[in-house]
Amino acid sequence: MQQSNLRTLRIVRMVLWALVVVVAIGASALYFLRPPERPLGLNGQSFAMTSLDGEQFTEADLRGTPSLLFFGFTHCPDVCPTTLGDTAYWRDRLDLSQDDLRVIFVTVDPQRDTQEQLEGYLAGWDGSVIGLRGTEEQTEDIKSAFGVFSERVGDGDEYTVNHTASVFMIDDDGSFEGTIAYQEDTETALAKIERLVEG
Repeated sequence: MQQSNLRTLRIVRMVLWALVVVVAIGASALYFLRPPERPLGLNGQSFAMTSLDGEQFTEADLRGTPSLLFFGFTHCPDVCPTTLGDTAYWRDRLDLSQDDLRVIFVTVDPQRDTQEQLEGYLAGWDGSVIGLRGTEEQTEDIKSAFGVFSERVGDGDEYTVNHTASVFMIDDDGSFEGTIAYQEDTETALAKIERLVEG
């Protein structure tokens, strides 16, 4: 009777170990056969905008250099000029060139922000800022890719646009690394950017 129990116990143990091996193999297969990661770290949606030099700019172009990316519009009275000023100050404080850290401005107001308008606006701040614009549909695509909200408020040509004010941090692999809140504490923002650039 005791021998029978020992035999049963051995069989149960062998079955359990076999199950452990099967689970381990399955987990490894899922890891190695998983689809490749998309460049964006938010929801993986693709997008295509036009840069101020007339070239197409897609999610693939986020690779290569760490970037600070934010959404706004040239008629913005407060958030956008403040953020542009902040990005210039952060790069200056950390002694970073545009080759170390890109700043990318995406307009959420393609109706008024023509290429000429956007070019003139950004040149007044920092000539190295990359400006992106697109059609209404393309703008919705990139907003969706980053989970950005914007809505037009008011009628006529004097309308304003409410929009997400966070700065998105993108690493040199093109992956989302977090955000910097509007008017976040300067030292906190600088520490985040240092980590982003250092990888």
